[in-house]
Amino acid sequence: MRTPVAVVVLFLPCLSLSAQDKQRLTFEDTHKQIKWSDHAPAAVWAFDGKHVELIDGKARVWIDPATGARSEPQKAPEPSADSESQMHHVAMRDGKLMLLDGGGRSIGRGRRDRRSAGTDNGDGTVLVELKGKVREAHLAPGEGHASFVRDGNLVVFDLASSQEWAVTQDGGPKLFHGFLDWVYQEEVYGRGNFQGHWWSGKGDQLAFLSLDEAAVKDFTIVNHVPSGYLDQERAVLTEVTSYPKVGDPNPTARVSVARLGDRKVVPVDLSGYPKDVIVARVEWTPDSDLLLLTLQDRIQTTADLFAVDPRTGKGEVWIHEQSSTWVNRPEGPQWQKDGSFLWLSERTGYQHVYHYARGGHLVAAITAGDWQVRSIERVDAQKGLLWFEGTKDGAIDRNVYRIGFDGKNLVRLTQGAGTHLVEFDGDAAYFIDRWSAMDRPMTLRLCSGEDGKVVKELGHADQGDAAKYAFAEKQRVTIKARDGQELDGSLMLPTEYDPAKKYPVLLPTYSGPDAPTVRDSWGGPQHTLHQFLCEQGFIVLQVNVRSASSKGQTYIGTCYRQLGVQELLDLEDAVDWVCMQHGGDAARVAIQGWSYGGFITAYALTHSQKFALGLAGAGVYDWRLYDSIYTERYMRTPDDNKAGYDATSVIKAARNLHGHLVLVHGTMDDNVHDQNVMQLLWELEKAGKQNFELMLYPRSQHGLSPEVGAHEHLFEWRALRRLLDPNYKAE
Repeated sequence: MRTPVAVVVLFLPCLSLSAQDKQRLTFEDTHKQIKWSDHAPAAVWAFDGKHVELIDGKARVWIDPATGARSEPQKAPEPSADSESQMHHVAMRDGKLMLLDGGGRSIGRGRRDRRSAGTDNGDGTVLVELKGKVREAHLAPGEGHASFVRDGNLVVFDLASSQEWAVTQDGGPKLFHGFLDWVYQEEVYGRGNFQGHWWSGKGDQLAFLSLDEAAVKDFTIVNHVPSGYLDQERAVLTEVTSYPKVGDPNPTARVSVARLGDRKVVPVDLSGYPKDVIVARVEWTPDSDLLLLTLQDRIQTTADLFAVDPRTGKGEVWIHEQSSTWVNRPEGPQWQKDGSFLWLSERTGYQHVYHYARGGHLVAAITAGDWQVRSIERVDAQKGLLWFEGTKDGAIDRNVYRIGFDGKNLVRLTQGAGTHLVEFDGDAAYFIDRWSAMDRPMTLRLCSGEDGKVVKELGHADQGDAAKYAFAEKQRVTIKARDGQELDGSLMLPTEYDPAKKYPVLLPTYSGPDAPTVRDSWGGPQHTLHQFLCEQGFIVLQVNVRSASSKGQTYIGTCYRQLGVQELLDLEDAVDWVCMQHGGDAARVAIQGWSYGGFITAYALTHSQKFALGLAGAGVYDWRLYDSIYTERYMRTPDDNKAGYDATSVIKAARNLHGHLVLVHGTMDDNVHDQNVMQLLWELEKAGKQNFELMLYPRSQHGLSPEVGAHEHLFEWRALRRLLDPNYKAE
């Protein structure tokens, strides 16, 4: 087994070989799965928490970290009835409530399970037939009850008696109990997460959110190509969604607690907050005695941790966060056995860890500095130790550190620049480190939990198909902006690079708030399209603008009230840098992005003259056309910040279009409506602009439909290859 050094030694010579001796990618290859690295063995901690289980294909072996001794894997003991019961959950299938095991399989095949209820469907799977449209089924701790939402109403189902309790009865198309609406799942709880009710740890109380959309405006999406078009269906179909755009009414939120013991519903008293308060998080304390809510004002400049007595619905503020820009949705408390908790806050401009006593009394700040903690990895309260992943040694890296609760003895455990994904053993004496960087595939290591020193290399991935092709290595770079701010970036040079020549530049970007494009890891960055373009003669440059740098709210907040303005300045500085330092041709620079990246692309071509080509997909072309919760977080409302909305508008600047703009949009996009591209198109046409083209994708939403998705790069490549002409002139 080769050492990590050997990986580099073997990898670099293949890059130094002449590109003429290598196989070249075709455009068709960009649609294929090219292996830019071979697999490495997998490793996990065995069930005993003491041995590393190394998995290579079908072969498995146990390794003792202390001695290095290898042995056959032992068989895990059978779980007890109590531990088994905690592995189950419920789900809906074909209108039936099913009890499943932790792996998602139906339980009870060939038998009736002692915790099941309802009818057996013949093959042993436990099912309960339910009427109506049922969604979001969840099993209570203790597995005595299940909850679900039917037609907008919350229902509790008793598994022993098969009886239902209709917790609410007034739900409907505009009132959701226990189920999230579009904007709450998209912008608050996370895309695809519609859960709006939460069991207490004892399984005897159920907190739920009620969202009233009566005042929210509807938005209609038209499907021009319905199923059976031409032969069966010759009319369009429509989808109507309650979608609050900036400045328009939001859904109003209420929180209640359903108590199983007396079947009472206790409303939470939120009278101290505005009617349009955002309920950003709902959770229970470990002892289930209190309900904790995270409450934010509409434009999200504040966030309160609000503790509620579920017996009375009365509450008090434990922690109040506020900001001169915005407060990101806080993570929930991380509770300790002594009843205290850890809390992540960006109150200093950088996210750090704070220790609180129950009731919201600050004990101490554990971490501090001009860097931030991104996540808490592990806690040992008895020893007073905290492990976290943070940016102290670089925002595009992923490093793990250990520190005392007193803020002393900070130690970086992960060794080597790049991305480290770690997994500790039971007592943190050792950890498995999955390490990669832009210039190296993944290496699997066993490291000391005390100081991070490598105990044993467990395996590594080779370069895969990279050895066969004229491979463009990805380089980590630092770009100095006009005001001296350093920006993280990556650079891929043409595979036949000549420092004496000038080359076209592609700048793929997203650039949304706290959404970095550049990360120092091997995986996704080795994009086949980018490799193909480097073979064709492109420089591929990516950069994290300061508001997308992951360096902390101090930097991220520079986009406040002016989305796009500071980002474009940083992107322009990156273009100047690559042209001065690496042979980029200032007359042949392309920028490309999707969603927020689509916005920044179109914004660049209407507010700058440094870009010859823009490839903009599914962009927001005026922030007045996007949803309220996302946009107002960064821009406030149009009434409060009209100048900011005007300054960031692509639509209002359409007459200033410079270069050639390629617009791509799905006509059924329920996130960024095609209204954006239609209004931009109208302004471009009114201004007599001819230097743009449009590709609409029927049946496609915010991403392209699978039936046409394979053709996405073809449209881009047709436009990009014009830049390969050294005499290209921008339109």
